[in-house]
Amino acid sequence: MEKKKNYTSLKKLSEAQGLDLFGVADINGIKEDFLINQDIIDRFDKAICLGMRLSRNVLEEIKDKPTSLYFHHYRTVNMLLDQAALRLCNYIQKKGYFALAIPASQLVDWKNRRAHLSHRQIGFLSGLGWIGRNNLLVNKDLGSQFRMVSILTDMPLECDKPNVEECANCRLCLSVCPAGAIKEEPHSFDYSKCFEQLREFQKKRSVDHYVCGICVNICKGESK
Repeated sequence: MEKKKNYTSLKKLSEAQGLDLFGVADINGIKEDFLINQDIIDRFDKAICLGMRLSRNVLEEIKDKPTSLYFHHYRTVNMLLDQAALRLCNYIQKKGYFALAIPASQLVDWKNRRAHLSHRQIGFLSGLGWIGRNNLLVNKDLGSQFRMVSILTDMPLECDKPNVEECANCRLCLSVCPAGAIKEEPHSFDYSKCFEQLREFQKKRSVDHYVCGICVNICKGESK
């Protein structure tokens, strides 16, 4: 009963902040992948994943390269997610539990393109979507048109189950990827080609950071 009550309270709090996705994952089997101090990570056994949709109108401006409007929108949504995660952390801590918000977009290992943890992995384990051919989390309603943030906690919570759906017959992202990084099978995604394309966009000053958005724009999540 306590787990369900806590889950419902946090979900309502996230919805009140305008967030679109909420899920909870059991992280006991994946904590060794996190780039977080072991003494700290040992306190936590669950992760809350929050998601906010991206503007369809902003995305539709993207054709063959990212736009300055998308880059600004991308940063703004990340900031709002970080603020929402902080508010939930404060709520959890006031209840007497540990909580740690992980930034929506912050690399700590640039060479290997790694963050403190994978929001995509947490989102998958939280039942928010499946790993698509585009190497992103795909939600049945939002496609890949959303951003995520995660909160680690020891608060008693019900955990969601991973999503078993898949992209099935949709292959739209394969046809639009300018780098040819997207393959038939999700596990065959070519990270190096994707990153080189991001660097090229940044080099040409399309945007001031490593973002693209082309496959995000095309992915609307029609699962089969």
